[in-house]
Amino acid sequence: MSQLSLSTSAALTQSASPRLQQAVRLLQMSSQDFARAVREALESNPLLEADEGETMPEGQGSSLGDWSLSSAGSRIPSADSDGEAAWERSAAPISLRAHLHGQLDLLRLPERDILLARAVIESLDDEGYLRGGIGEIEQAVHTMPLAPKPDEQEIRMAWRRVQGLDPAGVAAVDLRHCLLLQLNTMECATSRALVRRAIENHLKAVALRDPARLSEALGVSRDMAASVCALIRTLNPSPCRAFLQDDVPGAVPDVVAVRSGRGWQMVLNDAVMPRLRVHAAYVRIFQQRKRNAESAALSACLQEARWLVGNVSQRFATILAVARAIGRHQQAFFEYGPLALKPLKLQQIAQEVGVHESTVSRVTNNKFMATPFGLHELKYFFSRGLSTSNGSSCAPAAVKQLVSELIAAESPSHALSDAAIAGLLAQQGFSVARRTVTKYRQALRISAAPERHQNL
Repeated sequence: MSQLSLSTSAALTQSASPRLQQAVRLLQMSSQDFARAVREALESNPLLEADEGETMPEGQGSSLGDWSLSSAGSRIPSADSDGEAAWERSAAPISLRAHLHGQLDLLRLPERDILLARAVIESLDDEGYLRGGIGEIEQAVHTMPLAPKPDEQEIRMAWRRVQGLDPAGVAAVDLRHCLLLQLNTMECATSRALVRRAIENHLKAVALRDPARLSEALGVSRDMAASVCALIRTLNPSPCRAFLQDDVPGAVPDVVAVRSGRGWQMVLNDAVMPRLRVHAAYVRIFQQRKRNAESAALSACLQEARWLVGNVSQRFATILAVARAIGRHQQAFFEYGPLALKPLKLQQIAQEVGVHESTVSRVTNNKFMATPFGLHELKYFFSRGLSTSNGSSCAPAAVKQLVSELIAAESPSHALSDAAIAGLLAQQGFSVARRTVTKYRQALRISAAPERHQNL
């Protein structure tokens, strides 16, 4: 017959406190989920209130150890006066079409001309290109009740009028056309003529950063060819990118990159920061008139309110600290774009900020930064380095951007295969396998070479 026995053992285990669990949960939320959680807390907790007027000095926002109630509802002021404008634009982004229509409203033109220009605007794709050329406009105009029907010359005039709007390069049919439309901003006529020749006939040499080849093609010195390349790279291949949300529907930036005298600074987006505080008047009433039946429930509400106020402050202090550390490592990106991205690991930022690597991972997921080159999730700035022939390393996002530029500059009569692109990258010192090029091309939503060739 079996015998029953009882035994005891002691073991040490770690258990996260309810406050810590709440802090972790809030930190990993997206801005939309976080806003929803705050609204629900305000509705359910009578001792919690919104305070629209409370702000916080800059120093408090950067302290990860500050859990005091005085830091609740903080916001970090911008590095300069441009910061407020950046926040306004990020909080209520305007679409490209609305931006162009707004400029048309300021022009004193006959109603017929305005209608034709609006038809051009409505024919543009989301990136501001008119990929179908004048035929795209003619289809849109055909449905309009205009009498007499506009001829091709009148339609082209409307097209040129839209091309004269901001941003320069809008309503182009392809990359070459887009860059050529921006040449009017170049002051020196001699340089403008050389740049025009390079764009029209030798864009591939520019994309390959091959001044020797470009110098021979243009019949100029190598230094002049290098200067032409540099001038072309000051032009924007995606002038309407600022009006896109980087394929993130409904995403709102948590952080905004703002230029200042000290370089690029990271500031919190005022639009996603709630102002919370414990309702002082209700707390006084509760403390003066404690009743046994209500005391426990109200005490729990008070504790929850204090935890939430502290954890909200902690959430934004942590996001700001991580964003600032990313900004220090990726300053070149904010000046030159994806090609200048550097390899970066979560561990580097965790050590610099003084938090665990898992905390940085939570911060970088579903948190977004508004930059001069579009809206990016914070994890976009992290990647392992790809080795180059000179022993250095570069970020995969930089190579992906280079793949995009090579395809954009390919010959109209010969679409580059993935293997050919890998070979061109190798010439520039980037050791990238063909299958990696294929992966990058697919991520960029670019068709394979045979399909591109049919569309040329």
